[in-house]
Amino acid sequence: MNALTATNFNFPNQTKVYHGKVRDVYTIGNDLLVMVVTDRISAFDVVLPKGIPYKGQMLNQIAAKFLDATEDICPNWKLATPDPMVTVGVACQGYPVEMIVRGYLCGSAWRAYKSGVRQICGVTLPDGMRENEKFPTPIITPTTKAEQGEHDEDISKEEILKQGLVSAQEYAVLEKYTLELFARGTEMAAERGLILVDTKYEFGSNNGTIYLMDEIHTPDSSRYFYADEYQTRFDKGQAQKQLSKEFVREWLMENGFQGKAGQQVPEMTPEIVESISERYIELYENITGEKFIKADESNITERISEHVTNYLINR
Repeated sequence: MNALTATNFNFPNQTKVYHGKVRDVYTIGNDLLVMVVTDRISAFDVVLPKGIPYKGQMLNQIAAKFLDATEDICPNWKLATPDPMVTVGVACQGYPVEMIVRGYLCGSAWRAYKSGVRQICGVTLPDGMRENEKFPTPIITPTTKAEQGEHDEDISKEEILKQGLVSAQEYAVLEKYTLELFARGTEMAAERGLILVDTKYEFGSNNGTIYLMDEIHTPDSSRYFYADEYQTRFDKGQAQKQLSKEFVREWLMENGFQGKAGQQVPEMTPEIVESISERYIELYENITGEKFIKADESNITERISEHVTNYLINR
């Protein structure tokens, strides 16, 4: 199975390129972005050495579905998906914060809570909560948007405003959009027998308009539980069966890797890579309710180049 782990395109009127952890973003002129969702996979802010076949396609198609389903809530950057691994959209000036919203106490928040932390990003949490317990209302726990190779850092709303990362007026809009998007995602997940546990959103501005950017509600940025088993497992103190990238993090932790200095990424055998790819297909089909159709992978780079070039020339 082929995997796209690096890109070096030269699209018509291309002015610059940014290579992120998973996505490579090509700027066209001054007003368009071509986002190529690669098959790279990251965990603990580290890009792992092997790509996961079809992962980029799955993430791109899930994001496109949810962007289309939420455009009545807020403007988003998406204009077209000329290739299964590509979204073309409006170029925005991104805000240097990510809006993370949590409906349940789990993941990194639970790890911090278990160690005695009772305030996350300025939000005070009550004593006596259990892992995977639902919050009375969703909470927003922003992080800074790290430069490449750096770690995102938790930050409070007060600190964001104090540092002038986002104006108070803009932050009020980001907060409103975040909670409304999460509510819509929760409704859509419930229709699929799932619980949207937590997720993150990125926003940017263009000509004074705030846009939802990047991707939403994919298993890379979101965590889902199975609704029918949630209460039983919670009552028994059992781990939740979940749809997210957490299974990759758990595999890494079991093999002694958490992204800390001096730690080695465990060997990603062909069997491991294939199992991760299959798990992502399961995630896709459960989240969307649609069968995953594998795109032609014989020459991914050539396919993307042709599709995107044709779109840019003919738009």
